Amino acid sequence: MQEKYMVIDSLEGINSEIEKFGNMIPQTENKELKQTLKEMRNKCEMSQEQLAQIATAKNYYVPAAQASEQEIQSVKSIFQ
Repeated sequence: MQEKYMVIDSLEGINSEIEKFGNMIPQTENKELKQTLKEMRNKCEMSQEQLAQIATAKNYYVPAAQASEQEIQSVKSIFQ
């Protein structure tokens, strides 16, 4: 398998795990478990960021375009 596809597959797997943690955390009432899940999610997020940087540097991955200031303000206004 080519390196590019292995990196992309790894990114998709990490993203899936982050999503799973995001679903599990609010569903538990056990504070210790909740904290452990948050720590695991944070580690996954750090791995995802590092892998995304490598993938971007090798042109395996093209991140979304930066949002304009107007787009940012529009989203902020929705939540205020």
